[in-house]
Amino acid sequence: MRLLVSVVNEEEALNAVEGGAHVVDVKNPKEGSLGANFPRVIRRVREVVPENVEVSSTIGDLPNLPGTASLAALGAAVSGADYVKAGLLGVKTTSEALHLMREVCIAVKDYNPALKVIAAGYADHKSAGCLNPLELPEVAYKVGADGVLVDVKAKRAGRNVFSFLKEEELKKFVDKAHKFNLIVAIAGCLDKSDVSSVYALGADIIGVRGAVCDGKDRLNGTVRVELVREFVREILECARG
Repeated sequence: MRLLVSVVNEEEALNAVEGGAHVVDVKNPKEGSLGANFPRVIRRVREVVPENVEVSSTIGDLPNLPGTASLAALGAAVSGADYVKAGLLGVKTTSEALHLMREVCIAVKDYNPALKVIAAGYADHKSAGCLNPLELPEVAYKVGADGVLVDVKAKRAGRNVFSFLKEEELKKFVDKAHKFNLIVAIAGCLDKSDVSSVYALGADIIGVRGAVCDGKDRLNGTVRVELVREFVREILECARG
């Protein structure tokens, strides 16, 4: 399992890399759970991050506007992202998800077929009013995306992805996605104590931000090297059994 650390600028990106993060994810948490950052920030992060460390970028908690989503996806791709993550907030049905994600994939893959597209959903989909993320593996497979992510829309202390989806549900999600040869990422207010649970699910990537920021403040805190290292150590401990 690999560690993805979400950052807001190049300084945080360097801290994440020094701490051992495998994927550096550019986002803007002030614009939402999967809030999009600026193209210039993605470019700067890609410039300072070593080539052997992948860079991902969120493109927003998207409304059901495939044109808007596809333009945002292309912007992230052109700016240097290896992974483009689309948050399906405004999507309520599988047909809507298929349409939006198909256009996102076309925009990214026409630019560079080697880049990866991730369909992202929200564990708290009932309160958020969006599609159940457990339906995303089939959507991603049908449109030619490369992976799926479950996150949490409303970030609250004491509530994480496991507060909204049972471990059995997430395990089925991971297994189904893997049958389609998709990358699976789990995020959503996770802490070090959750690493073993995510590892047991068989997820490929665990995504964090708040837990590796000072004061666990995802909005105003800064990613710290040692906190990232602690997560990496937890993952290695799980791998050793």
